[in-house]
Amino acid sequence: MDKPMRIAITGVSGRMGRMLVETIEASDRAVVSAAIERTGHGWIGRDLGVAMGGASSGVVVTDDIDAALSDADVVIDFTAPTATIAFAQAAARAGVAHVIGTTGMTAQEIAQLEAPATQTVIVRAGNMSLGVNLLVQLTKRVAAALDDDYDIEVIEAHHNRKVDAPSGTALMLGDAAAEGRGVDLDDVSDRARDGITGARDRGRIGFTAIRGGDIIGEHDVMFAADGERIILRHVASDRSVFARGALKAALWTAGKRPGAYDMLDVLGLSEQ
Repeated sequence: MDKPMRIAITGVSGRMGRMLVETIEASDRAVVSAAIERTGHGWIGRDLGVAMGGASSGVVVTDDIDAALSDADVVIDFTAPTATIAFAQAAARAGVAHVIGTTGMTAQEIAQLEAPATQTVIVRAGNMSLGVNLLVQLTKRVAAALDDDYDIEVIEAHHNRKVDAPSGTALMLGDAAAEGRGVDLDDVSDRARDGITGARDRGRIGFTAIRGGDIIGEHDVMFAADGERIILRHVASDRSVFARGALKAALWTAGKRPGAYDMLDVLGLSEQ
């Protein structure tokens, strides 16, 4: 790439937005071309660098999505499902690639990304880190190797301000386990237990969500049988792993054909 990739960032005042700005600024392969916030936000009209407590950057925070994308190659989006759908439609109109790290999207909301993906590149993942995507592959392989004598439980922990549960990563891992067993996660998922639930049904995939403090992200996949347990684990100790993964995904989109992709495609793991 001769010129640095021009990247627009949505929700720029949030924790991930700020981390993305810092990660992109530290790269010699990309620049922040636009900073987007919701209408009425206090950063609108301010210089991004100044709003973040630093020197002037020359990028003014805006709520005009179409204008922001007019000079971008890619938009990186860690916001909320409804906003993400709007960004996907705007990115399609502008011919700008869309990297989505938004979690908590329903199947119906994800389906609304299909039309934009016919017009531009969309990379969507419940987790952008290399380690988690390797864990997804391991989970699928272990689930395929073990039978229903092994109960599967996905255990995840996040900070006390996370609004969705199970996490997008937990659902990725549950999908991988179900795929390894040749079943549909919707048919075997246990999302909550309370009161007299009875014995666990054979073949179910359970989810446990922990919320507390400033936990960035911890995910365990437990395969439990009589006499032994196998536990696959990933711990994120720094939010920058997600920003670095998102930047990697953004750079990967250059020259790709329109379509829906995920981090396994970005990492070359999709056929493994």
